[in-house]
Order: sequence, then C-alpha cells, then structure tokens
Amino acid sequence: MKRGTLFPLAATLAVQLLVSMAVITVPVLAPALARDTGMQPGFIGLFIALVYGVGMAASLVSGAFVRRHGAIRLSQLCLVACAAGLACLAVGTPLTIAASAILLGAGYGPVTPASSHVLAKTTPPAMMSLVFSLKQTGVPLGGVLAGAIVPALVAWVDWRAASLAVGAACLATVALAQPLRASLDADRDPSSRFAPRAIARPLGHTLADPALRRLAICSFFFASLQLCLITFLVTHLTLNLGYTLVEAGLMLSAAQAGGVVARIAWGAIADRRGRPMRLLGIVALAMGLAALATAGFTPHWPAAAIAVVCAAFGATAIGWNGVYLAQVARLAPPGKAGEATGGSLVFTYGGALFGPPVFTFLVAAGAGYPAAFVAAAVPPVLCGFWLLWRDRAPPQGAVG
Repeated sequence: MKRGTLFPLAATLAVQLLVSMAVITVPVLAPALARDTGMQPGFIGLFIALVYGVGMAASLVSGAFVRRHGAIRLSQLCLVACAAGLACLAVGTPLTIAASAILLGAGYGPVTPASSHVLAKTTPPAMMSLVFSLKQTGVPLGGVLAGAIVPALVAWVDWRAASLAVGAACLATVALAQPLRASLDADRDPSSRFAPRAIARPLGHTLADPALRRLAICSFFFASLQLCLITFLVTHLTLNLGYTLVEAGLMLSAAQAGGVVARIAWGAIADRRGRPMRLLGIVALAMGLAALATAGFTPHWPAAAIAVVCAAFGATAIGWNGVYLAQVARLAPPGKAGEATGGSLVFTYGGALFGPPVFTFLVAAGAGYPAAFVAAAVPPVLCGFWLLWRDRAPPQGAVG
C-alpha cells in the first residue's frame, strides 16, 4: 500500500477508533452508572437513540463543513465533542447525561462522511472495499478497547474516572491528527458558504439512485441489529446469565474482535469477487442466525460457546459497514462521496436511532431479551434475501 493511501487510512482509522470507543464506553458503563445514579439499566437504549438521532442530523451538514474547513478539521472537532460528552457523563445528573448524548452524537455523526471524503480521493478503485473496511475496523476496535479497558478502570477507580480517561484519549488524538491537516485538507474552499439546500443535497444523491436507495434501506435494519448487540449484550449477560461486568465486557470485546477481523475479510472478498451486494446479502442472513443464537443463551451455556457466538455475531452484525460504505462511494457522483455517504447514513443512523428504543420497549413490556433479539433479527434476514434476489447480474469489476 502506497504512502498516499496509507497515511490517510491511518489518520481516519485513529479518529474512527476513538470516536467509536467514546460512544461504546457508555453501554459498557451502563450497569455501574445505573447502580450509582438510580436510573434503570434500560435507559441506555434511549441514550443511544439520542446519540444517533443527533448523529443523523450532523451527518447531513458534514458535507458543507468539509468543503469549507476540510475533513481533518471536522474530524478533530468531532473528537473534542466526544471528549466533552464523556465529561458531561461523568457528572452523572439526568441533565448532563442528556447533554452527553447530544455531544457524542454531534461527534459521531460527521466522522464517517469526513473519512469517506478523504479515502475516496486517495484510494485506488481496485482497493476501495478493503481500504474502507480497514478504516471501519476502528468501530469494533473501539468496542474492543471499551469492553476490555473500561470495566477494568471501573474496578480500579470508578466509572466517572473511566469516562474521563476515554475523553482524554480523544483529546490526545486531536493533537496527533494536526500534522496531517495541511495535506489532507488541501482541497478545502474557505470561500464556500453554507446554504439551507445543502442539507437536502446528500439525501438527493441517495434517493436518486436505485442501488444507493436499496443499500440505504438495508443499512437501516443492519444498523438496528448492530446497535442492539452493542447496547444490550453486556446488560443481557449480567442480568440474565449472572456474568460479572468484566466477564460481560470481555464477551462484548469478543464480538467487536469478530467485527475487526470480518471487516477486513469482507472487504478483501468484495474487491476480489466484485459482488459487494451479494456479499452483503449473505452477511445479512448470517447476522440474523447469530442473533437467534444469542437469544438462546442460558446460564447452562459454556463460556467458550457464548464467546464463539458473540464473535460470529460481531463478524456479521458489526462487519458489514466497510463493504457498504465502499459501495456507496463507488456509486456516488464524482467528487460527492462525502455527501452521498452523509445521505446514506441518515438511514443507517435511523436504524441505530429506532432499534434500541424498540428493543427497550419489548423488554419493558415483558417480552424479555431473547424475544427482543429474535425480533431484531427478522428484518436483516428479509433484507438479505432482497439483496441476493436483486443481485443476479454477472459480477462487475472483479479484480484478479
């Protein structure tokens, strides 16, 4: 991989990792936070919904900000917003917890459109799926770090200190990204002005293209299941299987690790075979099966078997994003990868917005975690069959 591709990949990967770790830190802290503040553990579903609701809005305006200030500058501001959000979380009042969700959403939403802008102009077409998938490993890698480090910090100090420590790491990454700004933000246009129509332009790119529209709709349900896994796995294991917070955090790390490995593998397969839509259909069917297996967990399951299922769940429900984002960038109009990504992410973040609250409602209504995981599994399976049915043409652009 040449330096012109490697350095942008490293920069966007580091930013993605820290922003993702910041968001995933909150579900990991949820049992300890609920115990100390008196909130119900299920609050985390509403918290994550608010994060992604704000992220949805922020992704729509990211294209205009990238044009004026540059993708790296926007990424740095996202890191600052996440650090501020974790500081608010550490205060631990209902008002500051709500402010935390808003700040984390403002930091999380624009990161992917910004990185897509950078990578689309620095990545050879034959490596698009692999490079985007490598960058997207920052999401599960952030989850691995959150699941492995944050519970240990809680046990060593407390949950407030753990939250502040992750925020400090976000600020350190701001400084590390600064030397790359001059080169990677060289295409910014300081004279560009924001106009209200700029909010609608990203959605226009997505809705005008049938393939982009299909991808966006499927991403709604994929993201819903992904966020249900990330948000509720720790609580499910601690409340229903008797796991400790550290043990459940390690199972979340296993799921995230599965996502790391699979994102790279799916990206390489998509580039080589030239059938990203078909691959996404197969992954969709597999994530539904993994969710059904998770619904079947009982205290009698061996820990090793649960770890294997969690890793498979992560490999599918977390592993799909890189292939999806690379395909969005391929289908976008020339020079509009960031805007097309922002429009598609409205649907993706919409799934993350609605999925956890629906899951929370099902649990609160007495259905229980197993039934809620089953309900979350059905739409991705249907999407998988839809993608496989639509992708019946000969492969295009196969490499090697």
